[in-house]
Amino acid sequence: MDLLIPAEGTLIWTLVVFLLLVLLLTKFAWKPILGAIDQRETNIVDALNQATLARKEVENMKAENDRIIREAKIERDAILKEAREIHNRIVGEAKENAHAEGEKMIAQAKASIENERNAAMADIKSQIGLLSVNIAESILKQKLDNNDAQNELVASMLNESNLN
Repeated sequence: MDLLIPAEGTLIWTLVVFLLLVLLLTKFAWKPILGAIDQRETNIVDALNQATLARKEVENMKAENDRIIREAKIERDAILKEAREIHNRIVGEAKENAHAEGEKMIAQAKASIENERNAAMADIKSQIGLLSVNIAESILKQKLDNNDAQNELVASMLNESNLN
């Protein structure tokens, strides 16, 4: 039983050594350990706060990016609409110009055809006139070879002129 129950002197020295150990540990070990634990807790809280701030900043940046993308899409749509309008206007003007130019060319062609037709008609008339004169000359030469025919022709011309 001596082993289980210590002697009073050993008990006192054990108690004194234990109290000294607790005092030394409190002074030199517990304060730095508790300070490190407090520092670590503070660092963790700061890191969590920074993470929360970073998350909010990322959400704000995402919202800003979404707004910028929406504005860019609106601007792109406006530019495309303006480009379509310009395209349609240019195509319309080109069609109008082509139509006007075509009408002008058609009018010039008609005028040219009319001028050529008139010139051809004048040429045909002059050729018909010359041909008629030549035919009349030939006929008159044949008929007027003798004097009786000449007298008869003059009489008939005088009769016709009197009737008019």
